[in-house]
Amino acid sequence: MTQVADAEIETNWDEVVDTFDALGLNDELLRGIFAYGFEKPSAIQQRAIKPVLLGRDVIAQAQSGTGKTATFSISILQRLDMSLNQIQALVLAPTRELAQQICKVLANLGEFMKVKAHACIGGTKIIDDIKIFEAGVHVVVGTPGRVYDMLNRGHFKSSSIKMFVLDEADEMLSRGFTEQIYNIFQLLPNTTQVVLLSATMPQDVLEVANKFMNNPIRILVKRDELTLEGIKQFYIAVSSEEYKVETLCDLYETVTITQAVIFCNTRRKVEYLTEKMTTAQHTVSAIHGEMDQELRNNIMKEFRSGSSRVLIATDLLARGIDVQHVSLVINYDLPSDKENYIHRIGRGGRFGRKGVAVNFVNDEDQPLLKELETYYNTKIDEMPADISDFL
Repeated sequence: MTQVADAEIETNWDEVVDTFDALGLNDELLRGIFAYGFEKPSAIQQRAIKPVLLGRDVIAQAQSGTGKTATFSISILQRLDMSLNQIQALVLAPTRELAQQICKVLANLGEFMKVKAHACIGGTKIIDDIKIFEAGVHVVVGTPGRVYDMLNRGHFKSSSIKMFVLDEADEMLSRGFTEQIYNIFQLLPNTTQVVLLSATMPQDVLEVANKFMNNPIRILVKRDELTLEGIKQFYIAVSSEEYKVETLCDLYETVTITQAVIFCNTRRKVEYLTEKMTTAQHTVSAIHGEMDQELRNNIMKEFRSGSSRVLIATDLLARGIDVQHVSLVINYDLPSDKENYIHRIGRGGRFGRKGVAVNFVNDEDQPLLKELETYYNTKIDEMPADISDFL
C-alpha cells in the first residue's frame, strides 16, 4: 500500500480551536484531561475534535505521536450519556496491545466521569467478556475478529452505539480486515457516526472510507509534512548482515542510557537477534505476534516500567505502542513497507520530545534507504561518532 492520497483529496475543514476550554467540554472530562497531563491540544486535536463533536463523519490523518488517540477519546467521552449504562461507542484497532492501550487512555481521561471502557480482544476468555457486557459498559475497544464474534452472537447490543472509530485505518484495511469491518458496520445503527484515523492515508483507504462514511470532513496532512520533527534520523553502513549483530553490541552501552526499541522484519529475526545479544551477555526483551497474550502483556509491562531497557520487536509494535521514555529506535532491518517507517520511528520522541532513529543499512539496502528519503522528503545522514549527544 504505497500509493498516497493524491492532490485531489484535500482537507475540507480549517477551523482551529487552540484550548481545551474553548471546546465546550464537560467539567469532569476537562478535569480528566488536565490530570492526564495535557495542557493544550496538539495540532490534530485542535482541528479534529470539534467536527467530531458536531456529529460529522471525520477522516483525520496525523503523524505518529501527535495525539490521535486522545483526539477520538476526548470526542467519545464528551458524547457519552453517562445516565445510560449501555455501549455508546465502538473503537476498532489492528492489534490487541493497541486496543488495550486505547482502553487505558479512555479510562484515564474519563476517570472523573466514572466511564467504563472494555477491551474486547482475542486471547482472553469469552465468558469474561460476556460478564462485563452484562454488567454494562459505555465504550468497547477491540480487535475486529473478537468484536464481530461478540456482536454477531448477540453478546453485546449495538442499538445505543452512536460512534464507530477505526484507528490506524490504513493498517486495518491493508491487513485484510476490510470484510470483517464491513460486517461489523452492517450490525450498527444506520445513524452511527464514523471516525477514521491514521498516520498515512493511501488512496484505497480513502476509497473504502467512502463506502462507510457520509460526506466526511477530511483533515489530511501532506506526505512531505509527515517526517517527524524532533527525530534525528541516521544510518550505519554495514557491509553484510553478519556485521549487524556486532554493530548492535558496540552500540549497546549507548542504547541502555535510554530505552530503545529495535525493529526486525520477521519473528525469526527477532528470535535470532535476541539469542545473539543474550549470548553476548546483553540484556534484552523480545516481543512478536506469535507469543501468547499473557507473555506479551508481561513483556510490555516490564518495558513500560523501565525494568527492561531494550526491546526487540516486529512491526506488531510499530503502531500505537506509547512508551514514554523511548528516545531511540533502531531499524535492524529497514521496513519492507515504506509506510511502516514512519510508524516505527514515531515510537521515539513522542509528543514533541526529541528522539533518534538509527537505520542499519547493508549494501543491498542502499536503494531502499534512498527510496525512504525520497518518499518522505527527508534526509537520513550517516551516524556521527557519538550518538549519545543526541539522546
